[in-house]
Amino acid sequence: MRAMQLTAHDQPLELREIDKPQPRAGEVLVKVAACGLNFGDLLIIKGTYQEKPPLPATLGMELAGTVEAVGEGVRDLEPGQRIAAYSGFHGLADYAAIPADICVQIPDEMSFEDAAAFLIAYGTSHVALDYKARMRPGERLLVLGASGGVGLTAVELGKVMGAEVIACARGEEKLEICRRMGADHTIDSDSGDIREVVKSLGGADVVYDPVGGDQFKAALRACNREARILPLGFASGEVPQIPANIILVKNISVLGLYWGGYAALNPKVLTDSFRTLTDWYVEGKIRPHVSNVLPLERTHEGLELLRTRKATGKVVITTS
Repeated sequence: MRAMQLTAHDQPLELREIDKPQPRAGEVLVKVAACGLNFGDLLIIKGTYQEKPPLPATLGMELAGTVEAVGEGVRDLEPGQRIAAYSGFHGLADYAAIPADICVQIPDEMSFEDAAAFLIAYGTSHVALDYKARMRPGERLLVLGASGGVGLTAVELGKVMGAEVIACARGEEKLEICRRMGADHTIDSDSGDIREVVKSLGGADVVYDPVGGDQFKAALRACNREARILPLGFASGEVPQIPANIILVKNISVLGLYWGGYAALNPKVLTDSFRTLTDWYVEGKIRPHVSNVLPLERTHEGLELLRTRKATGKVVITTS
């Protein structure tokens, strides 16, 4: 079968022919239909991600497809079922053998492309805003990096959850997409003063930040008392140092979130979240914004869209 593999750090992925895997006990063999690309894939390639697989490694953190075979002991899944999974790796290939207990069945109404764009982006935003920040209707949500894969879902979910949403992104084209996804107010990160604009709107009660750097610093100073700020990543390349005096005086909570960590820490957080999100999808309340769909052999182009921040929403790779 074909697989996009990392053979050396800081080198392009290689499309290689490898043996088709067989499911071991507790695993299922999935015929992969689609795989969502994520910023974490770029970090794995550089060797700076928190998980470092032995090389060569097949990349692809989230996949969707059809169960082709099940290993010994698997009871809840059977061949022919449509599933999605946060696998961490293995998604950029024709087939993947993955643990059955990380698979979730997807509704007939959901395409494989939508399913591959769903788990990490929507899951991260929903767990962040609901489980971690306990965001309430009527609160003011500031989303940094709002046109990216996770940022755009935070804008959309913020509106579904009843928040007043301020979206911060680069350029009018990206800001218009944020408005279409429900943003009440927008800030151009290249020209707008985040701190002053947010304060003029009444301050932020919740800050969703996958960017870090100077934007984190500005957002922190625009927070209301008892605000919650969620550092989710550092796309700017700078990990901010948090001034304890500000969070002390304003009673601000800084809530870290590594969404994938809940797979081992407390899987029920993820499964409960996915159930809610699936219901909202079927009800038509949310729809993934997939900006680019590319075949497996053009994975490099998809990764470059992420690296240069030219993608809005998700980039999805298909195998057929």
